[in-house]
Amino acid sequence: QTGPVIDMPVPASFNDITQDPSLENYIGWVWYEKEVLLPLRWLQDDLNTRVVLRFGSAHYYSIVWVNGVQVVEHEGGHLPFEADISSIVQGSPGIPCRITVALNNTLTPHTLPPGSIQYMNDKTRYPKNYFVQNIRFDFFNYAGIHRPVVLYTTPSVYIDDITVTTTSSESVAMVQYQVSVVGSTLYSLSLSLRDQEGKVVATGDGPAGELKVLNPKLWWPYLMHENPGYRYSLEVKMQAQANGVLLEDVYTLPVGIRTVHVTSTQFLINGKPFYFHGVNKHEDADVSVQRPCHYPYAEEIMDLCDAYGIVVIDECPGVGIKMPESFGNKSLQHHLVVMEELIRRDKNRPSVVMWSVANEPASELPPAAYYFKTVIAHTKALDPSRPVTFVTDANYALDRGAPYVDVICVNSYFSWYHDPGHLEVIPLQLTTQFENWYKTYQKPIIQSEYGADSVPGLHSDPPLMFSEEYQKAMLREYHSVFDKKKKEYVIGELIWNFADFMTNQGTTRVLGNKKGIFTRQRQPKSAAFVLRERYWKIANESSCLPPIIKSHTLFL
Repeated sequence: QTGPVIDMPVPASFNDITQDPSLENYIGWVWYEKEVLLPLRWLQDDLNTRVVLRFGSAHYYSIVWVNGVQVVEHEGGHLPFEADISSIVQGSPGIPCRITVALNNTLTPHTLPPGSIQYMNDKTRYPKNYFVQNIRFDFFNYAGIHRPVVLYTTPSVYIDDITVTTTSSESVAMVQYQVSVVGSTLYSLSLSLRDQEGKVVATGDGPAGELKVLNPKLWWPYLMHENPGYRYSLEVKMQAQANGVLLEDVYTLPVGIRTVHVTSTQFLINGKPFYFHGVNKHEDADVSVQRPCHYPYAEEIMDLCDAYGIVVIDECPGVGIKMPESFGNKSLQHHLVVMEELIRRDKNRPSVVMWSVANEPASELPPAAYYFKTVIAHTKALDPSRPVTFVTDANYALDRGAPYVDVICVNSYFSWYHDPGHLEVIPLQLTTQFENWYKTYQKPIIQSEYGADSVPGLHSDPPLMFSEEYQKAMLREYHSVFDKKKKEYVIGELIWNFADFMTNQGTTRVLGNKKGIFTRQRQPKSAAFVLRERYWKIANESSCLPPIIKSHTLFL
């Protein structure tokens, strides 16, 4: 016996698909089920073919069965997981494959992001067993199977993982690689690196080595080069004997050759100073609800960032870590696993120049020191090639995690959450913020969030809060300070937010957060034109290319 059964698209968030308010705010278990017919050729060569079921992401706790047999259990949203289902589906050609998923979106103090369930026990005010899901982050807790679900095959001996890092000078680049093969220890590997014209520029063999590329074409951010986002193709071919049959697995990985380096005042890409200017971005909309920022983005979007030269600060779902119990060993161990999953997914992307392990945690709490020291050290051990940060809104003198980051990322909302309506305090407060952080840590600083809500079409002269004019005026006050401090140690500015997005209902939220420079329907507000003019100016200052308008940076 089940509850109500309805059709549900995948990928999607189930909250906004219907007009049912109980589903909009539902907390607990939901069930998905679908039957598919697999190709006969997948099922007949059962000794040498491996059938895999892959989920791009599901929020947040998933248990998956195939034909009634449990195949995988996964904790956490936003990142992929998969299961080998060969033994279950092979040997039964022509019989539908039934995929069943139980999904629970409950957040606890030990999940990422964290949350808590609060039962309302006053029977004079609430129905029996009434509870609410409390969260400490400002976006709607969408749930469902949020990324594509695919079935694919490999040989029984297969390429499981590839890791690529690069170094370069003007005339030569080195591409270091490691290849993991699963299913046998008896195999051969050959590698070919091709340019975009298909010419082989380097070859190698074996599970680890180095490819030498003469006169390399580097991966550059948009507008830093006339040919941004250049990627080579690394073809990895494996051959192995198994069960008297020659097996072959081939995987082609796009490779961007670029370096990243951080000094006390600069962020260097390929040895040249890079200034982050772009947006923070949630990806919900009226007609397409998905959940990417303060968490990893969809892989399709990451592909576009690689191809177009859009720089990404890749952030795990560590948002809203506020409760003391969220800094304990249980939370820490899960956080380490999440970083492993994120790095495994995105480590080979040239667009990803820095990892972020959290957003606005309670980093002033005593256990935050050990917690972030451990998470950041683990992240660096997994990937020594990139700097690591987390985004803070704590006081510079109290932050216990900041000593361990490579770049200071700070969020502040002067004249909004602090001294609301008083634009005149921004120059002093923002300048003091930067000077205090730099004096304390001698590390480059990114203003990782700033902004103001504006209701589209609401106008006021003089500028008053929530008007489009106030949003523009706040941005300009911030920009005047950025222009002074970027000559010293400020290396970036990221507006909050690209577009309006949904939040929980509340007395300060009118159908969500209105800090977007675009509406939730992706129409520009007045502030969008202020940002376009500014980013055009910044791009022209650092480039001899024709001025083209486009954001450089995404904070995901």
